[in-house]
Formats: sequence, structure tokens, C-alpha cells
Amino acid sequence: MKRIHRAGLAATAIAGLTVLAVTVPVQAAQPSSGPAASPVAAARANAAGLGLGDGGDLVVRDVVLDGDGSSHVRFDRTYQGLPVVGGDVVVHQDKAGKARSSSGGIGKLGLSIKPTVSAAVAGAAAKQKSARQQLVVFVTNAGQSKLAYKVVSEGRNAKGEPTGTETYVDAQTGKVLDSWSTVADDLGSGSGLYVGTVGLDTTKSGTSWTMVDPVRGGNSTYNAGTLFSDADNVWGTGNNSNPQSAGVDAHYGIAKTWDYYKNVHGRNGIANDGKGAKSYVHDGAYVNASWSDSCFCMRYGDGDPSQGIGPLVELDIAGHEMSHGVTSRSAGLRYSGESGGLNESTSDIFGTAVEWYAANGSDTPDYVLGEEIFTDYNPATNYIRRLDKPSMDGASADSWSKGVGRLNVHYSSGVGNHFFYLLSEGSGAKTINGVAYNSPTVNGITVTGIGISKAEKIWYRALTTYMTSRTDYKGARTATLNAATDLYGASSPERAAVDKAWAAVNVVG
Repeated sequence: MKRIHRAGLAATAIAGLTVLAVTVPVQAAQPSSGPAASPVAAARANAAGLGLGDGGDLVVRDVVLDGDGSSHVRFDRTYQGLPVVGGDVVVHQDKAGKARSSSGGIGKLGLSIKPTVSAAVAGAAAKQKSARQQLVVFVTNAGQSKLAYKVVSEGRNAKGEPTGTETYVDAQTGKVLDSWSTVADDLGSGSGLYVGTVGLDTTKSGTSWTMVDPVRGGNSTYNAGTLFSDADNVWGTGNNSNPQSAGVDAHYGIAKTWDYYKNVHGRNGIANDGKGAKSYVHDGAYVNASWSDSCFCMRYGDGDPSQGIGPLVELDIAGHEMSHGVTSRSAGLRYSGESGGLNESTSDIFGTAVEWYAANGSDTPDYVLGEEIFTDYNPATNYIRRLDKPSMDGASADSWSKGVGRLNVHYSSGVGNHFFYLLSEGSGAKTINGVAYNSPTVNGITVTGIGISKAEKIWYRALTTYMTSRTDYKGARTATLNAATDLYGASSPERAAVDKAWAAVNVVG
């Protein structure tokens, strides 16, 4: 048996739901008039009343409007002109604008914004000689507010993989407060490496065609740094000897991810603004894939033939990477501690959901990520992640414990992944689409699944409506219970299933 390789991967009406939500794009979130004007104004007043910021301290990020008139307004926080990293808050209110509750946020601030440590000292503390710096207020995971330098660096490592680090240095003491990666890594017609022969939306340019999707915001796919073009609009050959083949998988993957978010959740693109993203295949000879906010793009490594691993352009990997972009434009889950595990878990969940949505006969839907990239295809042994029993990779957590937040985010994600599998399919041994699963639970708790269609909607609403940048697993439990209540009712079997699935991975109230 080959050793398991675990790379760091990083609709308008829904029958049976009690709530229909529409997310107002960022550009339309602060109108002087119109449907979102009143909720935003009310939310500013409600936030001030809750002690979570005055009007001038709150910058609206997005607005979720429910079918019953309720609204959920997400704000970023500032303090004397400085961004407050970790001070984001969502104000939940009824159709009359009366506050119901809030998620995240911090209370009144009273710290000095005059640093006693120089930017040069901060750069040295962050071990970054050449980096962008910005003075901010940083809220620690423990809820303490500190004046800090945000030090951001980007580049590539010795293997050629994209790298990036965001470090926060106390502007009064020079001590590093926190640090995490800014690169969420993991990991016509055309014949791809994994998706078979599929239709592609491309753009005519002179006498040739380019891999620019005119239907989905201009999503574009590049061969390293050069936009793919072709004379006859028939792409790839299904094997790796043709560079276009990996491009077919990537272009198909971004299209299916776009369609998934649009048709299942009503989201118009990764940032919900109708604008496309870029995909770079053949980015280097490394076994990884990544999402980067700075370029609003995916980068796919070519794998390693010596390990029997091909280019990382599989559909669920594509969905995983683009979902990092969705998270950054909604809850903004901090990429460290338990919130970092939730960030990775969210991408695993939606990468899986995209695969189920696409229902591609060449990549049968399952709860195993990355199995197609292995030359020796065997989803029982060769994969990047499993949702049913995450610990099968030898490092991921099946359930919550006090030390989970100290794990690498790709391993602490196991708690959320396991919860989602149990919520979707339930506990116990079963075979689904030819793959055998046997999901364990804490104390032998029996969970009956509600199906992936309901589970994915609960997670999406929790992410976009209730989670904030510092949400941990206990907070995720609350967020998903709230989401299930909104969608299916407080006494629904769906909400009860959410509660039991969390208990089964040792996350309790």
C-alpha cells in the first residue's frame, strides 16, 4: 500500500426552507437609498447601543437580507482611523430594525495609537527585512486589543511554491503577537486530466480563442504566466503531455465552483461582486495548490511524478482553493488557532460540495479530497483528506480537545470536517458511490445524517451570517445551530441533528 501523501491544501427559492437570504454585494452595501440603506443605518445605531462601535468606527462589509425582512449587517471596525483586526461584528436585526443579537465584535477601545517601537524593529521581530507594514489595532484570540504593526511579506520558497506571511508585532513592546500564512495552500470543449471531455466557456480573440469565461465574470486560466489560447477552441488531449489538459481541469473547476455558489447559495462569484478570478496551472514542480487574496487567484503545482502524483487541478481541490476566497470575503476566519482550522475545514467542506454538485462521471462524488491526483488511484488509501475519519492521515483530529487550536490548521480542520460528514451522512459503516466509510463518534453517539444538500446550506449560512474572524469551534456550533434554526426551525430535526453531530465530535455548549 502506498504511503498516504498529505499535502497542505489548503438559488432564488429553496424548497422547504423557512428563510430565504440574499447577500448584498460589497459595492452595494452602503447606498444612500434603496433596500439596504435602512438596515445599515439601523445596524450602526444598534452596534453603538451594544457598545460595539460608533457610526464612524464601522465600515460595512456586506448585508444579508432574509425573505422575512430580517437583516444581518457585517461591519469591519476602525479606531481613530486605524483598522481593528479582529474587531469585525455582525449585527442581527428584525424587519423593523430592532437588534436581536450580534456575532463577534469588541467593546469600547481606549488605547494610545502612538507607537514606541519603530517599524524597523517590528520588521526585525517579524524576521522580514522587506515587507509591507501598516499600523493597526490587533485583537488577540483572548480578546485583548493591542496597537500593532501588521507586517506582510510575499514570495516563493525553495520549491517554488507561493508563500506569504502576515505577522502582528506589538507596537509598544516589539513582541510578536501572532503570525499566519496569507497563502491558503493545500493543497469550447476540452479533455482534462481528471474531468474527462467537458464543455468550456471561452472567448474569441481575433482568429483564436482564449480561456476567458464570458459567462462567469471573466474567470481566466493561464499556462504559468501566459493566458491559454487555441486556434480551434478544442482544448487538451486528456494526458499531461499536452499543457492544455491541466488547463481544462482548472477552467472547468472554476466554472463549476462559480455555478455551485450561484445556484445553491445565490452568491455571484467568489467575492459576490460578479468578478472572476484567475487560475495559474503549471505554476511549478511542487505538490501543492493555493489561493492568494493579493492576486485573487489560484495557483496549481504540477505534482511529483516520482511520488505518483499529477498536477493538483482536481475538481475538489479547485473548489477548496476558491472557497478560501469566499471565506476571506465573508467571515474572514483568521488563519491560526481554531479559527484557522475552521477556515481550512470550510474549504474542505465546500470543495466536497462542489464535487457533489458537478456530478461529473469521471470524478465520482465522495467525501475524500484529492484522490484523483494519484497515478495509483485508490480513494481508500491515497488522498489528501478524508472527512469521515480525518485521523486516517495520521495527524488530523477526529474530535475537539483543548490542544486542537495548537495544531497546524490543516490538521485542526478535522473537527469541522468530521462534523460535516456526520451531519450529511451520519455515523456507522456504509458504502457511498463505491467508497467505504466508517465514521467514529465520541462516546459512541449515533448520528442520523440529513443529507449534504441541507448540511451545506447550514454551513454556508453560518459562515456568511454568524461567523466572524475569531470564531472558534464552540462559536461554530452556535453559528450552525442559529443557521439551522433560521433555515428549518428551532424544533426541526435538522437543528437537532446539528446539535448531535457537534456532540459526536466533542463540541458541546
